[in-house]
Amino acid sequence: MQLSRESRRAALQLARARRAARIAALVAFGALGSLPGSAGVLPEDEADAMYHRYEGGGVTVQGPSVLIRKKIGDNFSVSYNYYVDMITSASIDVLLTASPYKERRTQQSGSVEYQHGKTTYSVSYIHSREPDYIADTSIFSLSQDMFGDLTTVTMSYSRGWDHVYRDIKLADGAIVNDPTFAQEVDHRSYGVGLTQVLTRNLILSLNYQALTDQGYLQSPYRDVVYLTPGVGKGWATAPQVYPGTHTSNAASADLKYYLPYRAALDFFYRYYTDTWGIEANTLQLGYTQPWHQWIFDGTFRYYKQNAASFYNDLFPRANAQNFEARDRELAAFSSYTVGVGASYEFKVPRAPWIQKNTLNLRYDHLLIDYTDFHALYSNTVIPAGGEDELPLYRLDANIIQLFYSLYF
Repeated sequence: MQLSRESRRAALQLARARRAARIAALVAFGALGSLPGSAGVLPEDEADAMYHRYEGGGVTVQGPSVLIRKKIGDNFSVSYNYYVDMITSASIDVLLTASPYKERRTQQSGSVEYQHGKTTYSVSYIHSREPDYIADTSIFSLSQDMFGDLTTVTMSYSRGWDHVYRDIKLADGAIVNDPTFAQEVDHRSYGVGLTQVLTRNLILSLNYQALTDQGYLQSPYRDVVYLTPGVGKGWATAPQVYPGTHTSNAASADLKYYLPYRAALDFFYRYYTDTWGIEANTLQLGYTQPWHQWIFDGTFRYYKQNAASFYNDLFPRANAQNFEARDRELAAFSSYTVGVGASYEFKVPRAPWIQKNTLNLRYDHLLIDYTDFHALYSNTVIPAGGEDELPLYRLDANIIQLFYSLYF
């Protein structure tokens, strides 16, 4: 009765990443249009209200988000964000061994930025809660402008503490946490970045991030599948077994080019590798075009990864190896995302305290093709010719974000 936590996070992170990428593109466009830029400036006072919806693969995630950001004096800026995910799942993961379910996740976060000369310090804290998972994350970052504000160096560190529980259904139908199950996860992340204005029309950003995870890194609800030729439906399940540690490294480059007719191009590449044997490449192309009071943008994103070393869609037998997983986020797959967005800026009559308002709409379509994850459900019978006769799973998802921003 639980969606794979990694699959859910992938969906949620994609929606958030698309919004963050769009805002970053607009900020970059503004910087390119007024070089040498606005380095070392605290963010504007702002209030955001957003509705987001992800639907695909039998999963619907939707809910509101509210953000408030305010400067205090000339050196401080504080912000608060409240985010809600209402999740309905009847995904292929759930339907293998359980029934559809609904749950709610809430997230609250706050941050403080302090600017001293050309240095900006930032401290953030995030608390996320759902019925069977509690996550807390603290983040510290430092940003330094130099060489006439043409170069910015950023360093960051984050630490996360997660508590993992497992829901069970009582005889009266009530769903509670299993009193015999409680696990913990520890996350640490280290990052360094360099942003360089190369020419009046060109900005390059380079980033590197190292992450370490330790503890209970699997889903308590997901099972592996192994073959049982001639017995029952030809397959059976057993609990997953993950390593207790995971280290990953990612490096990326982002090149933004300002065109003569006020548009902007964005070229992004990211390489990822980890100790579980996964290597992944991401390529994204973006285009931003202002027109009167409008800003339009479009993106195309391509992602490809190989499978983790201990992943298998169908294991040949029970206990085939020390570590076993059938998480489709650890499978080999390629994904394609096409997105379009529009932002409209306007003023409210007789409200001089409001500097500007923007109404923003974004739509993304995500397509994932798996090369070693088959469409296996609770009623599936393994064909006589073997698992290769089963169709490979394919996921199509639509992501919509509508948000209103007020700057004061």
